[in-house]
Amino acid sequence: MVGLLVDERERKEMEYLIKRELEELLLDMQDDRIDHIVRRAMRERYRILFQLFRKVAEDKECRKYILS
Repeated sequence: MVGLLVDERERKEMEYLIKRELEELLLDMQDDRIDHIVRRAMRERYRILFQLFRKVAEDKECRKYILS
């Protein structure tokens, strides 16, 4: 187990950066031109980022990024 000590400003910055990356992945996953292998890798990256996002964001914010 690894711990991380950050202040509120750093937490918000992490939340912002992860949010932007999640939004970009969501847009890219909607592109039909992307190969299914690449799309699978993007879903895995999204899953990992979302797990990290859940640790720094509030539940209300997390609900917006849950994949259906």
